[in-house]
Amino acid sequence: MGTGKYFNQVLLVTALAVLAAVLSLVSPHFWQWDNAKNILEQTAVLIVMSVAMTIVIASGGIDLSVGGVVALSGIVAGLCLKAGATVAAAVTCALGLGSLVGLLNGSLISLLDINPFIVTLGCGSIARGLALILTQGIPIYGFGSGFACLGKGNIMGLTVPVWLALAVALLGWVAATRTKLGLYASAMGENEEALLRTGVPVGWYKTGLYAICGTAAALVGLVLASRLNTADPTVGLGYELQAIAATVLGGTSMKGGASSIPGTVIACLLLGVLANGLTIVSVQPYYQQLLIGIIIIAAVIVSERKK
Repeated sequence: MGTGKYFNQVLLVTALAVLAAVLSLVSPHFWQWDNAKNILEQTAVLIVMSVAMTIVIASGGIDLSVGGVVALSGIVAGLCLKAGATVAAAVTCALGLGSLVGLLNGSLISLLDINPFIVTLGCGSIARGLALILTQGIPIYGFGSGFACLGKGNIMGLTVPVWLALAVALLGWVAATRTKLGLYASAMGENEEALLRTGVPVGWYKTGLYAICGTAAALVGLVLASRLNTADPTVGLGYELQAIAATVLGGTSMKGGASSIPGTVIACLLLGVLANGLTIVSVQPYYQQLLIGIIIIAAVIVSERKK
């Protein structure tokens, strides 16, 4: 099983190298540092969301509410700032909101034994609806330089979102491989009933997983609002599909079980380079959604055939 996981990562790295080589032949601008930074910045938010999604899917669950939480968290932060709140207070409110949505997801799934697909789809729709109601569908903009540091700040030549993505990836790997939360998540995906019989409070851990995923989605919403200096209630559409695609492509089975945080990160970079390549060769962005759908289906087929 471990060998298969590493083999999958080698395949992803090989595919990433081949894609980069092809794009470098197509355009001499691909290897320029500015383009590389652009890929990292665009991929950073996907990494943050996908790492959290990986552990949730490893537990046998799924979170389709992340797109709505991305929008709502940005709107809440924007409204707080417009009301005169400090940046720290606005960020805290947004992250707290994401955690609450995650707690609601996890509680409904654990206590009422409702399918996570239905629960998270409904909560995501509620979050998106609240974002639209609070703004009447009109974006909020103009938050000041203090908030802009979260999305545009530069540390040692890289923007803050890139460093955040690196930190989340490292924390996610430690959580998945070195903590009870990560180990129990994989055990839930393998055999939840067996884990219950050992006396583990599965409901608490499952709720915690969804709370983490909601918080990660809120962080993405903050980064996007800060980067664009705009909180848009329509932002985040389709983000859950991208996160699921990166997770499955990275080697985590949709049926749950062992996760692969490194594989997810590499898959995010692969999707980021692919999106950048489509832009370079002037392919319409609509085709990216088509490719993501194909990638999800292909990755699931390969994963299940290996099992």
